[in-house]
Amino acid sequence: MTAATRFDEMRAILADRNRFYADRLKQAVRFQDIPFTTKQQLVEDQANHPPFGTNLTFPVENYTRIHQTSGTAGRPILWLDTPESWDWWLRCWVEVFKGAGVRRGDRVYVAFSFGPFIGFWTAFEAAQRMGLMSISGGGQSTEQRLQSILHREATVLVCTPTYAMRLADAAREQGIDMSRSAIRTTIHAGEPGASITETRKRIQESFGARTFDHVGMTEMGAYGFECEEQSGLHINEDEFIAEMIDPATQAEVDDGQKGELVLTNLGRVGMPLIRYRTGDLGVISREPCPCGRRGARLVGGVLGRADDMITIRGINVFPSAVENIVRRHPEIVEFAIEVYRHREMHELRLKVEVAGAPDGVIDRLAQAFSNDLRIRASIEHVADGSLPRFELKSRRLRFVEL
Repeated sequence: MTAATRFDEMRAILADRNRFYADRLKQAVRFQDIPFTTKQQLVEDQANHPPFGTNLTFPVENYTRIHQTSGTAGRPILWLDTPESWDWWLRCWVEVFKGAGVRRGDRVYVAFSFGPFIGFWTAFEAAQRMGLMSISGGGQSTEQRLQSILHREATVLVCTPTYAMRLADAAREQGIDMSRSAIRTTIHAGEPGASITETRKRIQESFGARTFDHVGMTEMGAYGFECEEQSGLHINEDEFIAEMIDPATQAEVDDGQKGELVLTNLGRVGMPLIRYRTGDLGVISREPCPCGRRGARLVGGVLGRADDMITIRGINVFPSAVENIVRRHPEIVEFAIEVYRHREMHELRLKVEVAGAPDGVIDRLAQAFSNDLRIRASIEHVADGSLPRFELKSRRLRFVEL
């Protein structure tokens, strides 16, 4: 069944039962006539119609799972799944595992708290569905997780890229060489780090494993994964309709041009999203992948978030570009980005923790920002352990008043 046919079937159900989408669907002749959905609309809908909003296709008693967005960009949104949509979620995550070459006999360790954020709940259950040993990292400290990974001889690590580096740093502090562990594959989501060249390199070297990116979101689903060729993030077009638009004009952009990804999920009828502006920026290619898969790929992964771009003295900069420069310097353990206004211009200040003596790393870092991004950054060496550590999505960027 084609994606268009599946959408038409879903549309017929929603037009009669879903208050959030009914009028939009009835007034639109073509798919492209349906208005975009935004996160702010979802936030306002739940605020005006608590607790779950009007984007429910079935009576509340039909839903068996409830999660919420991480809230990194504002008020969290509650999201509900029926048994059918949860099953769909797991099928999408199975594709993530298959893309990374995870196979029967692997032992999957999920370094995740298993709180209300949907995070890696679906990864854990999808691994079980594949007949793999699924090992929970919930309710454990970083040190306990390291011991669990080693003692259970886990072969696959699933976590955010930031937390993978935290695990690696903690292992080094204890004299543990994780590159000699059984881990052969790491899979990451929650932030674009695993597609950032220097971040991926650091994780792979730390664990002696291949590192794979995955992208999804609580409200949308697990929509993208890397294959073993690692030539971009494949969008699962069996389960999602993908569009790319200019975030400023909302006009469609051609393949090969940077834009904002707009998605429609096809397996979440109970609480769907149609033409949802994800905020994820990237470049789509539809050239066949060397792995044999056809269809849309995000070349270079998610390049950044539309709402994360900062302008430093007239130059547009994404946090991912900053991270790519920082991660070239292995002596930098953690960092934070601060943006402040000086004489009506935004300036950038970087705080860094350095293992041992700085030994010129501050000057080298400042020169790299000048050479690569053409910006001047103020860099401050701060005390060990003074910057926050993250298990889920990192929050390294903040705007400050001086």
